[in-house]
Amino acid sequence: MRWVRLFDDLEGQLEAAEVAELQAEVADRSRREAARLRLVDRLRAHAGAELSVDLPGAGTLHGRLARVGPDWLLLAVPTGAEVLVPLGALLGARGLTGRAAFPESEGVVASRLDLRYALRLLARDRVAVTIALSDGSSVAGTIDRVGMDFLDLAEHPVAEPRRQGAVWAIRAIPLGALVAVRGG
Repeated sequence: MRWVRLFDDLEGQLEAAEVAELQAEVADRSRREAARLRLVDRLRAHAGAELSVDLPGAGTLHGRLARVGPDWLLLAVPTGAEVLVPLGALLGARGLTGRAAFPESEGVVASRLDLRYALRLLARDRVAVTIALSDGSSVAGTIDRVGMDFLDLAEHPVAEPRRQGAVWAIRAIPLGALVAVRGG
């Protein structure tokens, strides 16, 4: 009887040690996986969800997360407009759950569709935009071209199409100064 209790006690200690080791390994793996996550991975898992994003000088925008690129998000706001937001301008995002897309699972093509690509689409389609800048000001017009680290904006009233007579200035804007680009 004494030997049985001794072996039962040893087995119990071994089982407890195995459980503790497994729990430690799971916790360590969870920490390593979380360390690989990027903000874009968190956002990609919430496409279609209602979010609030905080922006410097522009306050908080609420809307449905329509698309996510490697360094931008597109928010469909309740007014029907769409707002392109560089991820670097975000102060925070609310409405996210614990979900995240697997890191770097967006694919080769999607990973190349950066902010410049999205801005070039707006330039190609001659969309009138209002751009919120990092100093809290905003400018309106049509994007004429997008360079490596800037865009040229033909300033004119958003309600008017880009015509030579309506443009009062061409402004070069560093991409780092963009907080939000609202179409229309």
